[in-house]
Amino acid sequence: MFFAFHSQIKHNKKMKNEKYKLLRKSIFYDVVGIATMAIPLIGPFLDLLWAPIAAKKMSEMYKGTEGKLASVLVFLEEILPFTDVVPTFTLMWLYTFVWKKQPTPQIIEIRVNE
Repeated sequence: MFFAFHSQIKHNKKMKNEKYKLLRKSIFYDVVGIATMAIPLIGPFLDLLWAPIAAKKMSEMYKGTEGKLASVLVFLEEILPFTDVVPTFTLMWLYTFVWKKQPTPQIIEIRVNE
């Protein structure tokens, strides 16, 4: 019983660390996307290079249909002019870990009669 509880605590800590590691990556990628706006004349061309990279990173960070949709959105956000200020990666993190309703995990107890 103690081992299962201790194991669950370790799992929760690991998941929390992964969650905030993903947030740090999201903020970093958003800063890179916004930084291209700061470079006059070259910035728009950098966006053309950054857009497919950002889309790939988004699909690697967030799996499934939501990740695919987010990768299309980040691609469009980087390609379209004057939309670089939208923090798409961070918004996806907020959606995934704050706004989206997560099912509450349930422990199922199994008894074995010998």
